[in-house]
Amino acid sequence: MNFHEVRFPASLSFGSIGGPERRTDVVTLANGFEERNTPWAHSRRRYDAGLGLRSLDDIELLIAFFEARNGQMFGFRWKDWSDFKSARASGEVAFRDQVIGTGDGSTVTFQLCKTYRSGSFSYQRPIAKPVVGSVRVGIEQDELLTDVDFTLDDRSGLITFAHPPGEDMTILAGFEFDVPVRFDTDRILTSVASFQAGDVPNVPVVEVRV
Repeated sequence: MNFHEVRFPASLSFGSIGGPERRTDVVTLANGFEERNTPWAHSRRRYDAGLGLRSLDDIELLIAFFEARNGQMFGFRWKDWSDFKSARASGEVAFRDQVIGTGDGSTVTFQLCKTYRSGSFSYQRPIAKPVVGSVRVGIEQDELLTDVDFTLDDRSGLITFAHPPGEDMTILAGFEFDVPVRFDTDRILTSVASFQAGDVPNVPVVEVRV
């Protein structure tokens, strides 16, 4: 896949706007009732990187990053400041943050994921781009050692244990993560005069499946 394992400058993504997008097909029947369906199992996030620009130096940094990605050609990592860790926004990452699986005595590889809950309903989001050095993993009440008890593939979010977790044992993880994205445009229009007047360029960014 055309993807560069490099993060968009966090100083520029801070201040951007964006969030999850869903696709729902709605059909209104003759009796007024609706039938709703979605072709997407997972949401897709969109952002506007232009709103994070605060100086002409920021524009220069943006253009350099855009050119190095060849526009839409290569994906990259993006820090979503409103949702970038397994813990609550005000909390610190801990290995008990998320349940990522249950042992069966033979499986050694598990996908990092984050669960979003509201009432009795929940959505489990796969995490493919964890931040190196932030991932903590445990089984039941015991935290494990990185590169001793397990290894992490930071390009896919897969955890591989040295020994398969026992049957019915709860596998836990805490982490920070990036969103895999690409530019959603092949051109950036900037004007020094407009920028100095407070008119920032529109720089759309969209999540990609990896």
